[in-house]
Amino acid sequence: MLLKMVAPEILEGLAEFDSATVQNAAAIVYGGYISAHIDYTGPDLNPYLYDLDGSGKPTVGYAMTSTWMPLHEPEQEIVGRLDYMDSIAYADGPVIVVQQDIDLPARRGAIIGDGMAYQMRALGAVGAVTDGNARDVPGIKEAGLALWATGRVPGHGPFNLIDHDLPVDVAGLRILPGDILVCDGDGVTRVPVDVASDVLKTAHEVREREGKSFAYFSKPDFSIKDWEAYKTDGV
Repeated sequence: MLLKMVAPEILEGLAEFDSATVQNAAAIVYGGYISAHIDYTGPDLNPYLYDLDGSGKPTVGYAMTSTWMPLHEPEQEIVGRLDYMDSIAYADGPVIVVQQDIDLPARRGAIIGDGMAYQMRALGAVGAVTDGNARDVPGIKEAGLALWATGRVPGHGPFNLIDHDLPVDVAGLRILPGDILVCDGDGVTRVPVDVASDVLKTAHEVREREGKSFAYFSKPDFSIKDWEAYKTDGV
């Protein structure tokens, strides 16, 4: 898959902000709050492995989407897994692997483990966002791959990649191939590439505005007079 990419400094800039600030900024860029299903993940996505380097920064990268079946042999033709791995290897940018379990029942077997994590990390993936289960989480940590998933189990049955480079749904969020994802302890915020530079600019404005508010309410001598002034004039 050929990714539509932004300048590296935009991706690096987004990594200076948490997912919540980016979500606030994106809402402003769009002129108001937008539907959650195209904006951010729901509470069933667990941040199992994040901030692996201790920097406090989110994991940011381009979504490389895929669908999987961990329990049953599929009736349809299976896409070769090596093709998907090639798309990670030749993406020419940091990739976040995005997986959706489409088996019946979904979210029963594991669709990512340490063996896959080592391969994906070596090929350029920086994280995995999974609507489904992970296993071997300590091994995934050793591989250095950040991980968000909706659950954990110890096993799977017949295990197949079904398709890739297509829209998928992860914890209530619709993710398109090539979307920029900002992932941290709160979850994942989606940033379409076409508005990434505007979101970054607005994130700086959000941080400045919030910083003033935090400083105002942190004054050691804060009083009811300050509160009344705030109600009238703001910060």
